[in-house]
Amino acid sequence: MYDEWEGIYGQENAIRILTQLISTSQIPHAYIFKGINGTGKELTAIRFITSLNCKSNPSKNESSIKHKIEIYSEPYVKYIFPFPRGKKETSGDEPFEKLTAEEMQIIQNQINSKINNPYYKISIPKANQIRINSIRDINKFIALDYSDIYYRLILISEAHLMNEDSQNALLKNLEEPPHGVVFVLTTPYPEKLFETIRSRCWQLNFQPLQPVHIKEILMKYFKVEEHLAEAAAPFGNGSVIASYNLIEHDFESLLEKTISVLRYSFGRKYHSAFIEISKLIDENAADTLRLLIQMMIIWLNDVQKYRLGINDCFFNKHRETLEKFTTKFPNLNLVNITYKLDSLAASLQNNINVNLVLLNLIIELSNLIIKKGE
Repeated sequence: MYDEWEGIYGQENAIRILTQLISTSQIPHAYIFKGINGTGKELTAIRFITSLNCKSNPSKNESSIKHKIEIYSEPYVKYIFPFPRGKKETSGDEPFEKLTAEEMQIIQNQINSKINNPYYKISIPKANQIRINSIRDINKFIALDYSDIYYRLILISEAHLMNEDSQNALLKNLEEPPHGVVFVLTTPYPEKLFETIRSRCWQLNFQPLQPVHIKEILMKYFKVEEHLAEAAAPFGNGSVIASYNLIEHDFESLLEKTISVLRYSFGRKYHSAFIEISKLIDENAADTLRLLIQMMIIWLNDVQKYRLGINDCFFNKHRETLEKFTTKFPNLNLVNITYKLDSLAASLQNNINVNLVLLNLIIELSNLIIKKGE
């Protein structure tokens, strides 16, 4: 028997609502699944459309339906996500028409990774928008007659990346919804969608995952060893993608460098702090530095918790180091530091020189020490 919500963790409320809808004959035609990335929004959409088809026509081969949907096979699923812009591409071209063979291979590899791991986040170089040609392609999908399929899914991943023309084109589809076609838009930023789109969709919140769930997903789908999955899970802020990203950037080394860079910065040993960070970053310098700043924010929050006698710290396994650290630097001014560090991390997205950000980071940290008499 098909387990309709297999592999979905921590989304009891969303599952409860979708289960109730499946049990009725009144299925809304459009949904926004909102919440941070790495919580199972797209997998839930896949499970939802599978359940609708299996329960609408129980005489059909469930395993065959399940397989076709899980590999994002048309005509069951139209999967839309950001593509790179092809050379001399116009809005009238097909979505893939002007892409190179190399770009097409990258896209296919990414889809295969998604099929093998439903929590995998598709990442394609220079793919930062969902353009109108991808949305217009929906009309061809809708126009085909598949009367033997009860429900088909149009899954728009990272829907907030639709540009204005794309959103206007999608709105026309939502205003005149075709029978048996379900739209699911997934996004961490629903506020970036037109109000006219949001008002035509059921909105379901997806909660950040608990560390125990992230650990299980990392082990099951990403094949991460248990000790590493358990260590990285709490640092993902509820996202399995964020936790795995830390692992890919050598999580254990990030932990150690976080502590040593902070120690050197607070001791105003600027050169040593700079060298420590330089050892860590590579050709993906901006990404690694952004993660390091994220870890620093967590550490400084743990320092504040320790001061207040709160035991629920992220760096629990480094509690002795945390105690020594707090004793050595009792005069840390933690007011507004999170905002400043967040601003530095955000500046990396604007192609600002990484070395300049490094210097600013070290200076900001050294300024946290309150001088005597202040």
